[in-house]
Amino acid sequence: MTDQHGELDAALERVIEAARHHLAAVRAAQGRVDDDDVWQAYVALNNASFAYDERLLDAFGEVTPWDVDSIDPDEADERFGGGEGAEASDPHPRVISVRQRRDYRVPSVAALLRVAEAARREGTPEDDEPAPVEGVGEAVLELLQSGDGSLGALDVPELEPLDGVVMVSEVGTPVDLESFDDDDAVGPFQPAADDRLVGRLDEHPFLELDDDHDHAGHQH
Repeated sequence: MTDQHGELDAALERVIEAARHHLAAVRAAQGRVDDDDVWQAYVALNNASFAYDERLLDAFGEVTPWDVDSIDPDEADERFGGGEGAEASDPHPRVISVRQRRDYRVPSVAALLRVAEAARREGTPEDDEPAPVEGVGEAVLELLQSGDGSLGALDVPELEPLDGVVMVSEVGTPVDLESFDDDDAVGPFQPAADDRLVGRLDEHPFLELDDDHDHAGHQH
């Protein structure tokens, strides 16, 4: 009976250790979907819980609230596609490239410079004097940098959006920015020979129709 108690205690310790390892893997993944370490830790915790439940049943005829079945670790590796020598079941690459372009008309260069200088002033310490914004391109870049970096930062009255395009591609290798010069305007956006275009989304600006013009078109 003493040996049986010792085995039961050891089985419980394995559950506790597996639970700690699983929690550590979940924290390290930070919400990442299909994380291999989380899956492996889950399998270990599942099997440790199953083993403890079986020993508790054998020793005392009692069960835990855990309704689990044993998982074959080899089959788990094949299911996840993360075991040594196992081939991934997903035929698609894991790197997706999104390329976006949108053009803008500048109704007033002076107005655009003013709003960009105001954005720069907000991000400059009070004791420092911000440098003037020189040119349209620098003004647009300032708005992007002072915003969240997305094209949404350019949704200002001083810029009128024109047509744009978004292209989504499956790529074999993620972009390596260090391999391109800072003034290279083509390289980072140039598709590789093995990239596969998934689809293209054409963007057209929403044009508000003048109410008077709209009603005039329906006069009889």
